[in-house]
Amino acid sequence: MELNPLEQALHTARALVMADLAAGAVAEADIVSLVEDAVTHRRWWVEQWPEGAEFIAGLVAQDVQDALLERYGRWPLCPACSAEEEPHALDVEPELGPDPHWVCTKAAVAVAPVGALGEVPRR
Repeated sequence: MELNPLEQALHTARALVMADLAAGAVAEADIVSLVEDAVTHRRWWVEQWPEGAEFIAGLVAQDVQDALLERYGRWPLCPACSAEEEPHALDVEPELGPDPHWVCTKAAVAVAPVGALGEVPRR
């Protein structure tokens, strides 16, 4: 049974964000609940605007990042800058667009696509 494109986009977004959380060893039960909340919220959003399905991964990543900031602190921390610098979070770019990436705005570099933080070497 094939998922409809909207559900597929939501499942993909969940998997990508979970991969990034796992890469940072922060995929604990209460944090996974934040992902589920974000996916639920974005389900309504994409049902209203089906053409936005390709933007879901970046939006869910941003939603989880915002929820984590409010409850736990910055995530994901930038692996591109040196450990001696003040720790800072990566941003998702584009804010509303396809092919979202985690970027360090301080160093002006794309660090990894959303879902691929585990492939980035730590400094």
